[in-house]
Amino acid sequence: VQLQASGGGSVQAGGSLRISCVASGSIFSVNYMAWYRQAAGKQRELIADITSSGIAKYADSVEGRFIISRDNRKKTMYMDMTRMEPEDTGVYICAANIWEKPEDTLAIDHEGQGTLVTVSS
Repeated sequence: VQLQASGGGSVQAGGSLRISCVASGSIFSVNYMAWYRQAAGKQRELIADITSSGIAKYADSVEGRFIISRDNRKKTMYMDMTRMEPEDTGVYICAANIWEKPEDTLAIDHEGQGTLVTVSS
């Protein structure tokens, strides 16, 4: 199983960006999916997560500015980031809890390498 994040780049403060994460490989179903942010010199932060039925939660730092979504058929998660701030700069890492085979008794947590987002003032 692989998680591949993409869509990162440089944007000016106040701008917008969409990042994506595609799950591939031996996958029966994808449960919980999440975006984490790793900024230089800071602890990793859970930015947003979403259940398989689409229930989303957000960190206070991005509430009202970021929207997490997913397309279960495409095994893809998105995050639409608006009104971006320099404090949003960091590597955005996607994670997912995945059932690999129907006969498995446990779903497994997976994590991708991340995509770099830089917001300039």
